[in-house]
Amino acid sequence: MKWITREKPKIDRIACPWLIKKYIDSDAEFIFVPFDAVIQQAEAIGAIPFDVPNVELSHQLGLCTFDCLIEKYNIDDEAVHTMAVIVRGADTDRHDIAPQSAGLWAIASGMAHNIQDDHELLKQGMVIYDGLYSWAKYLQSVKHFQNPFENLLVDVFQKVFHPATKSNRKTPVWAKELKDIIQDQIDTNLTLSLKEISKELDVNPAYLSREFSKYFENLSFGEYIRKLRIEKAIELLSSTNHSLTEIAYLTGFSDQSHFTRIFKKYTGENPSVFKKNITKSKFDTKS
Repeated sequence: MKWITREKPKIDRIACPWLIKKYIDSDAEFIFVPFDAVIQQAEAIGAIPFDVPNVELSHQLGLCTFDCLIEKYNIDDEAVHTMAVIVRGADTDRHDIAPQSAGLWAIASGMAHNIQDDHELLKQGMVIYDGLYSWAKYLQSVKHFQNPFENLLVDVFQKVFHPATKSNRKTPVWAKELKDIIQDQIDTNLTLSLKEISKELDVNPAYLSREFSKYFENLSFGEYIRKLRIEKAIELLSSTNHSLTEIAYLTGFSDQSHFTRIFKKYTGENPSVFKKNITKSKFDTKS
């Protein structure tokens, strides 16, 4: 089958062909044309258009085309779902939702600058996404320093050159203000981003991203926000009769499926099971 999209691909228009080849159409042929020619050419040659406005396979409600392909073709692979968040963050300039998103954007934009031929860029990009998939599938828990001697050197370096500990490190003003902003907006701003907050604080977003974990439980911004939203979800599951879909929306997740995956990752249980256990516990207490 022929698939057609805009020329000069970077993130989504490389990630989507990788996904299509791997899970949807192994014989897929990809065609890149100028933006204003995609729909006309698609109709002329019977190709499936993607990642352009007003077609089925394109950005929707904060999701990118990679997400839409996963949903339409029911791709049930945890590694691909992990990749989806990274791709979405890189493609929508929301580098706070996954720490790898900024790196993926940097690599993709650099490759697009160096390689002018779209099909050669796609060929090289496929290698990048093969690597990202292998990391998501097998290597997420693997650290760069595996050798005990290397770990010892890093430990010594941290103690000698960075002697400040969590207990004696003074919390900077921006971190206190940031915590207040997050607490004020977490329930109402479902697309809360570090880049957006950095403007309010008048602090460089790259600096905030780098320093954030030091003052927020050793978590990245995205991890910290997800933790707060899971805690809010637990509160709603315990005290309301909202459906899982409603709770997913109220706590800022893209859909119930995304909410369920993250909730299970943090608690070890599906939210439906968690709610049943709470209900049973309340019943047992009354009886």
